[in-house]
Amino acid sequence: LLKVMRIYLPQENVHNRKSSHCLCLLQIMLVSPQAERNWESLCSVLEEVLEEQSHRQLFGLELGSGTGQHVIRFAQKIPFVTWQPSDIKQESRDSIKAYIAATNAKTVLQPVHLDASEPWEKWAGLHNNSCDVIIAINLLQYSSFKTIPFTADTSGSAGQLLKQNGLLMTYGVYAINGIITPSCNERLDAELRQLNPDWGLPDIDVLRQLAYGSGLRMERMVGP
Repeated sequence: LLKVMRIYLPQENVHNRKSSHCLCLLQIMLVSPQAERNWESLCSVLEEVLEEQSHRQLFGLELGSGTGQHVIRFAQKIPFVTWQPSDIKQESRDSIKAYIAATNAKTVLQPVHLDASEPWEKWAGLHNNSCDVIIAINLLQYSSFKTIPFTADTSGSAGQLLKQNGLLMTYGVYAINGIITPSCNERLDAELRQLNPDWGLPDIDVLRQLAYGSGLRMERMVGP
């Protein structure tokens, strides 16, 4: 469930000597209650794994940025990373732009259109070995295994863009060895598959094998 917040930003240089009116631009920030609940725990994991590199400026790509809440929060807490948000939906990109403007975020670039199911050469002009970190939050359950961004079908996109020893961090609900628990996650998996037979909770073991085929290895799994 997304809520909508409207902010009005004065346009620069709209005042003139003959008029006292101020032209305002309407920008809409989407609000995800779930993102507000989980950003802090996600950010703490990011801070931990990137701490050793905090002496230098890093470049991070977020796939499927959605509302923009996560990337803005990450930028506020981890200033040594310059973030490139992305999304396939225009309304999401507009929301991200609104968050950037409202928070005056200096280390968040303007969002780009990026379809993570495409080969990496089509990823918004990003170059091979250009990313220190790539994050994908609640994205994989909406992807078929053929379009997950580190499979052969997508030319191992994430692996191609990451630098040596770069980090790919995903977040979501997963099956483990074919088992989905608790029952609410089973219902979520069933609902997703009703919407699209190719969707559903991905299995950790399958993801590990796909990642290995793209030159990635699973370092750790963090969760409750």
